[in-house]
Amino acid sequence: MSKLSFDNYEIGDFYDEVFETPGKPRSGCYPLVQRINELPDGELRRRQVAAESALLRLGITFNVYGEDEGTERIFPFDTIPRIVSACEWDRLEKGLKQRVTALNMFIDDVYNERRIIRDGVVPEEIVLSCRAYREACVGLKPPLGVWCHITGTDLVRDSDGQFYVLEDNLRCPSGVSYVLESRAVMKRTFPMAFESCRVRPVVDYPSRLMETLYSLLSDQLDTPVAAILTPGVFNSAYFEHSFLAKQMGIELVEGRDLVVMDGRLMMRTTQGFDRVDVLYRRIDDDFLDPKVFRSDSMLGVPGLMEVYRSGQVAMANAPGTGVADDKVIYAYVPEIIRYYLGEDAIIPNVPTYMCWDDKQRKHVLQNLETLVVKPAAESGGYGMLIGPHSTKAQRDDFSKRITQNPRNYIAQPTLSLSRVPVLAEEGIEGRHVDLRPFILYGKEIYVLPGGLTRVALRKGSLVVNSSQGGGYKDTWVLSEESGT
Repeated sequence: MSKLSFDNYEIGDFYDEVFETPGKPRSGCYPLVQRINELPDGELRRRQVAAESALLRLGITFNVYGEDEGTERIFPFDTIPRIVSACEWDRLEKGLKQRVTALNMFIDDVYNERRIIRDGVVPEEIVLSCRAYREACVGLKPPLGVWCHITGTDLVRDSDGQFYVLEDNLRCPSGVSYVLESRAVMKRTFPMAFESCRVRPVVDYPSRLMETLYSLLSDQLDTPVAAILTPGVFNSAYFEHSFLAKQMGIELVEGRDLVVMDGRLMMRTTQGFDRVDVLYRRIDDDFLDPKVFRSDSMLGVPGLMEVYRSGQVAMANAPGTGVADDKVIYAYVPEIIRYYLGEDAIIPNVPTYMCWDDKQRKHVLQNLETLVVKPAAESGGYGMLIGPHSTKAQRDDFSKRITQNPRNYIAQPTLSLSRVPVLAEEGIEGRHVDLRPFILYGKEIYVLPGGLTRVALRKGSLVVNSSQGGGYKDTWVLSEESGT
């Protein structure tokens, strides 16, 4: 094995998060760069292999759909961590708390008073035509007034070094298990660099999550019972469901394990039935309760929504939160923040064209080769058009789709995403990344320091999703005491 170092690393024409200029590390990155450069020949690859082996033993996999059947794969991991400075993180943390606060107020408003609609800030037809809007949630009053208890907000960094919000995930965001497991592995992989960088811990996330769940309950309960509701072993995030249940010491249940009895949600056990007081549900609204949503659902619990409305069980996240996931609603978030909080957004949106607007749609159709087009309700990198990498046939196809259903599409400029170093076959090379921090909202709002850094492992690719060939990294948020 040959020696690997940053001596020949090329930052290219992109914003590089480790180097300001060739050979000059950014503040806080020097200890890591120095440590990697000092490693003996072949040692970095040996550590990469050791980290991959450790993660493989832990069973960190995900399922890929869209083929004949689900395919289980190991989530690719890169051992060179991403570093976020203390001052950068402080600003991101404030911006994420601001955004989640405003989005929660928006969700509560559209299902109750609808002031934001009456005042003409967000058009009524946009809200009501949202695929994730749930008429059955009108009038709901969740505990503490909180709807979005667990949020994963995707951030990207452009060529100017500015972070932007790419999208909000307020239904069942996944990925925190990879953050926790990879951190445990990385502390063994780079112990000296980890210590010298003074990285903020993430190990307390499960206890923070438990606090969030229990905050939804009445103080009168002496021994509250929580459970995680999973669709089952074939779900793409089942590893995470199982992992979190073990970390929190609570039951992992499927819909068939639950039943409504005498106005309470009960869980089947080997000793009989036990009540469930709070449910962390990891299934979509459509499948929660066949009496209210999809009648053919085999994943949910008949009568669950009635018990929830009566206050006899709490749920995280609350049903109906998906209305704020819609990518057309996303375009209004700066106005939503200004409306409810009287503040400008700390973390800006990516500039967005809404195809339902005639003028903006015309611009999109005339510039498809330069834009990224996204369907309003899809996720995982599916159903997108990346204009600069598209064929004429693909652009013609999207032109028809947009014309036929303009409400379902938005478009954004193709960002010059920031890059970080990865261990590639030819050596250490730059690859594009995004970042998904996780936000917990109970009695207070807590932002996990760092989050899931997803990396486009394919050279030149802008798509970081695991289902589209991406991998992930550990994210090191530095403490205030970190030096250069």
